[in-house]
Amino acid sequence: MANPRIIEPPGEPPALTDNALAVLEGRYLIRDEHGQPIETPAQLFSRVALLVAEAEADYGAEPARIKQWHRDFYDLMASLRFLPNSPALMNARRAGMLSACFVLPIEDSIEGIFEAIKQTALIQKAGGGTGFSFDRLRPTGDRVASSGGTTSGPISFWRVFSETTNAIQQGAFRRGANMGMMSVTHPDILKFLHAKQNLAAFTNFNISVKITDEWMALALRSSKKLHIVANPRTQQTYLLPRQIDVESYSIDDLHPLTADDKSLSGKTHRFYTVGDIWKMIVFCAHKTGEPGLAFIDRINRDNPTPTLGAIEATNPCGEQPLLPYESCTLGSINLAKFVVADGGPDLDWPALAETVRLAVRFLDNIVDVCDYPVKNTAGLARANRKIGLGLMGFADCLFLLGVPYDSKRGLELGSRIMEFVNDTAHKAGGELAEERAPFPNWEKSVWKTRFNRKMRNAAVTCIAPTGTISMIADCSCGIEPAYSLVFKRHVLDDAELLQIDPVFKQTAQRHGFYTKRLESRIARAGSIQNMAGIPAGIRRIFRCAYDIAPEWHVRMQAAFQQHCDAAVSKTVNLPRNATLATVENAYRLAYRLGCKGITIYRRGTRPHEPMTLY
Repeated sequence: MANPRIIEPPGEPPALTDNALAVLEGRYLIRDEHGQPIETPAQLFSRVALLVAEAEADYGAEPARIKQWHRDFYDLMASLRFLPNSPALMNARRAGMLSACFVLPIEDSIEGIFEAIKQTALIQKAGGGTGFSFDRLRPTGDRVASSGGTTSGPISFWRVFSETTNAIQQGAFRRGANMGMMSVTHPDILKFLHAKQNLAAFTNFNISVKITDEWMALALRSSKKLHIVANPRTQQTYLLPRQIDVESYSIDDLHPLTADDKSLSGKTHRFYTVGDIWKMIVFCAHKTGEPGLAFIDRINRDNPTPTLGAIEATNPCGEQPLLPYESCTLGSINLAKFVVADGGPDLDWPALAETVRLAVRFLDNIVDVCDYPVKNTAGLARANRKIGLGLMGFADCLFLLGVPYDSKRGLELGSRIMEFVNDTAHKAGGELAEERAPFPNWEKSVWKTRFNRKMRNAAVTCIAPTGTISMIADCSCGIEPAYSLVFKRHVLDDAELLQIDPVFKQTAQRHGFYTKRLESRIARAGSIQNMAGIPAGIRRIFRCAYDIAPEWHVRMQAAFQQHCDAAVSKTVNLPRNATLATVENAYRLAYRLGCKGITIYRRGTRPHEPMTLY
């Protein structure tokens, strides 16, 4: 890491809550050799703003103009209207790794696997998150020609990636995070589906099953068609016998399909069907929250550079589908900062547009000043220049506007906001392309071949979960509904921070019913829906994650997805008593509405949750 430099702020210091200060002091501020912070939050924002502004020199900006950009970028962050992803806040010094999202390929060889493990270590040491597809790895028991032996399979190598993350995170700024994905047609899919049913295993991985349109169509018809898997090395296809042991089976235990298998009718009692696998996915997700689903054909229909290859995985939270060796820097706009009361509550759309334009420039500059730890990612990052501009504070925005999350008005407003941000961001990207040139792979992209539109970045928008930066901004996470109006947040190595929704507190104080006793009651109940003494109109507006029916969660995700380049990180929160049918219906609806993936979580299915009640 480069020597620290303390940069005095060019503007007013940020107004931060005690929780925000605790997070910044615990994780972000530069420290001396004794571990004590040696910069203020204002100096942190100034440090980040200056490094990002210095990229303007590459495009001919004079020192005076760079100084102005420094002020503009500082004000953007210090006002809490926009914050970049955590690595940018942590690492922006004289140089640093500022990107949060990476996807690395895992080639089907010992050399390829351990090269990916080394690259993972380098990225995670710098604070980035990594996503992988295990599809290329040959199945358990398959032949290894070089040694004459057989392979131990994808799950065993997956453990090595997980242990690498465990080791690296001890010296990194934050805990490492990963996404593991596998095609539903990989021979080891049964092992993959059940791997995280052991809650002590792979705790630093989220996992998703990749499902094609063709397979999903069969599943939705409750088809009795036999589930066919294929060895990625040989392309030999197989059936999965029902009697195999999920944890220990190998390729030799499967039934190879041959030309003699003219008819497979009558064999459903012997082999797993598509319907069986679908029910297994639903059962596992209902039990532990994993796996999620990744609708891989839907994802690749939005691949902006298909001539460079297919997208095979996403970043750890699923909002950034990326090519192998691609990376992306994220940043989010705090919608709560743009609600105005004059003339009736509404958004200050011109101010939001200006913030979008400045944020796009900010993120584009990061591509130039980022010190990528892996050479291959540096080349592709600058050739495609993907950025991920998203939103946070959406639930607070709805609260301020008096619009229930689970309402037609809520969906319409979500769609309208995302369309506005997406269109404005694309316009800003086009203006940057005219000023600086399109991204180098533009000629090979759909922006040229399909739209004939110059664009600075191959992709511009996504919706990230914003867990930590929303705490700094004192707003709700991403586009999620509020978890509860009062709850405990577990951060900073299991430190607990009491979170009280600021909009609800102000509303309750204004109406004269806020008390410490009410605060305690909400912290235990997680909801105000059954609390006497709170006006019905306020209860209707301040509905939280578990007050909202699963259908509305999915519909809100879809409303944002229809106006988003990349994807949307969103959890469908389910109550403890949610049934298997509830999970299945949410999955079906997400696919039908065009979501690129879906994650569900049934309350209480894991012993440790990042947000809890008292």
